[in-house]
Amino acid sequence: MVSQVLMGGAIISVLLAGIGYMGSDIWLASTQWLLVAAVLALFGVYTRMES
Repeated sequence: MVSQVLMGGAIISVLLAGIGYMGSDIWLASTQWLLVAAVLALFGVYTRMES
């Protein structure tokens, strides 16, 4: 369950990065959203492996 939430957060972060790329940054810049997505995806994979 936790890994699915983290992966969902990664997908949302990628979508926010795409919106920021189109011209309207939401709270963070697009590159920062991509970094957040990478970290969330890594933790999602890590928690999936621990289960």
